[in-house]
Amino acid sequence: MAKIIEWLALMTGLTTAFYNDLLYSLAVIGVLWLLSRLFLQYVANRKSDLRKQYQWRKFSNYAATGLAILSLSYIWFDGFKSIATFLGLFSAGLVLALREPLLNIAGWAYLIWKRPFHIGDRIQVGDHIGDVIDIRLFQFTLNEVRGWVDADMATGRVVNIPNLKLFTEAQANYNYGFPFVWQEIPVRITFESNWQQAKSILRDVMQRHAEQLTEAAREQVKRQSQRHLIFYEDLQPRLYTRVQDNGIELTMRYMSSVLRRRQSTHLIWEDVLTEFMARPDIRFAYPTTRFYQQDEGQAPLKN
Repeated sequence: MAKIIEWLALMTGLTTAFYNDLLYSLAVIGVLWLLSRLFLQYVANRKSDLRKQYQWRKFSNYAATGLAILSLSYIWFDGFKSIATFLGLFSAGLVLALREPLLNIAGWAYLIWKRPFHIGDRIQVGDHIGDVIDIRLFQFTLNEVRGWVDADMATGRVVNIPNLKLFTEAQANYNYGFPFVWQEIPVRITFESNWQQAKSILRDVMQRHAEQLTEAAREQVKRQSQRHLIFYEDLQPRLYTRVQDNGIELTMRYMSSVLRRRQSTHLIWEDVLTEFMARPDIRFAYPTTRFYQQDEGQAPLKN
């Protein structure tokens, strides 16, 4: 090998030290790549959960990249002796020229450190809503929901958002601290309707389709919520009454998992329509206009 290196140095005019460093670099990269493949194969054999495999794969990539950078820096910069000088010369120009990439890396570090969301969480960043399917050094990826779809369902698009948006855009997490969302469905009936009977029907329908939690699950939800100072004393479905201009509004409020929100709304409305149509004393309210005709000989109405 030494003779090959000397021959290459003689043919190219480069020093043997350069080829020695190049050989060590290739060896380091090859060893790290092999260790990473063996580790991922071990994880795949031990863990059947695809989510766990994905997390370990990302950890392996980050660890291998970090070790490669440290090893190559040690090889090419003479044991880190020249790194301070090198960084001093390039830091100012690097910050100006690569401002956005550096902010993306800072956003990635914030994601790894603070964990505002995880893979699988449904979040909103600015106008974009979706499920987090990937987190990388410069961007994170959402499987978009809503968009042109008028419900919490996937559009089929994948949205890549730069990590720097974490510092400039507000974020909402649908899963953080509380594994459910509160859903409200308003139903408006006429003033002449039997609103007490309508409330009874809506209460039964809501109980059938609201999220059913066991006592142990309720305690777990309360503990998770209180860890983040989110207090819900009552997790039972509620029905609220309010008078509007053109009728009585009855609002159903209940807990639903994020993925069942549209399905629960669909099932509730089908039952409500079926029940109300079978009751002659309950009618839906909607904007109407009434005209009154004055009889002959009757005094004109005064304003």
